[in-house]
Amino acid sequence: MSEYLSLLKYYRDPTLAKALRLRIEELAKKIQENIMIMHVCGSHEWTITHYGIRSLLPENVEVRAGPGCPVCITPATDIDDAVKLAMDGVVVTTYGDMSRARGTKMSLEEARAMGGDVRVIYGVQDAVKMARREPNKDFLFFAVGMDTTAPATAFEMMKGVPDNLSFLVSYRYTPAIQGSVMDSNVLGIDAFISAGHSVTVTGLRPYYEYFLRSKKPMVATGFEPIDVLMSIYMILKQIDEGKPKIENEYTRSVTWEGNVKAQQVMERVFDLEDGYVRGVAVFPKAGFRLKEEFSKKDARVQYGLKDRTKSKDEYVAGARCGEVVMGLIDPPECPLYGKTCKPEDPKGAPMVSQEGTCWIWATHRIVNVSPRCRR
Repeated sequence: MSEYLSLLKYYRDPTLAKALRLRIEELAKKIQENIMIMHVCGSHEWTITHYGIRSLLPENVEVRAGPGCPVCITPATDIDDAVKLAMDGVVVTTYGDMSRARGTKMSLEEARAMGGDVRVIYGVQDAVKMARREPNKDFLFFAVGMDTTAPATAFEMMKGVPDNLSFLVSYRYTPAIQGSVMDSNVLGIDAFISAGHSVTVTGLRPYYEYFLRSKKPMVATGFEPIDVLMSIYMILKQIDEGKPKIENEYTRSVTWEGNVKAQQVMERVFDLEDGYVRGVAVFPKAGFRLKEEFSKKDARVQYGLKDRTKSKDEYVAGARCGEVVMGLIDPPECPLYGKTCKPEDPKGAPMVSQEGTCWIWATHRIVNVSPRCRR
């Protein structure tokens, strides 16, 4: 514990933060042109907001929040399917924040209030235990999240799960999502901060093909303020030297190969297919699907659910959730933010989860648009 506290103190050291800030300012002055950096992780957004990192950056350096919140990107139609099954008598298990996200009509929490058996759990193991304890009921695990949580589900599948438990899989593959944004010039992103926990699992290798095409700097980063500041410094150094590369700031967790065992388990159970990110687009090879041999556990097969993606009723009227998720606007630019949409009464998914940009900004009482180096 003492070693952990010592490391934590280092990664939150104000003196070191000031030194990094000066280095960042020096590089920004040398570069002169505007630099837009995108991260794709709700935990990074919390660190950046909580520690006021944007206020430390030069005017020509901007950090934008991209599609990194699992709850925010889960398709409304997947939530609708989970709600339908709950109302049809299936016991639906999922995470607490996911239960509060609305589909096109209601959330799982609202379905529970109407009589559906919806249970909040901490992980897939809880769903397995519940299904074994109550063999006379049909259970569903609403499997949402990224490649960080998919290995646990894959591991349980390989061990064998109860006959009365099925899976509605809505996992997304972070490298494919970030990679698609790297390939695109729509947002004008110059560099990327990659999610440290995801890259711990996937490794840096899957990003290489996207880097070869885009030649945009990328740094895998931890979640403390010094981590984030260091990654911004590393990105600016790459740009100043004209030598873009994939770098690893989070060396205490991330490697080039990643967690090979976790990858093998995922590959044994899942195939990658095109995956829809709510309110944004379909991203190539960004979605997980159970392999054919596990199709009996696939809720879409078992209950005859249609493969659906986009819906015209994804959000309540006036909400600009998709634009927030994609980093096109800041939360205060949505007309519902802080008015009808609040953490205690969320109307859109980015206000539900603690990884959602709107929730983070609202709980930190941010009401103004952040300074931007470009529109």
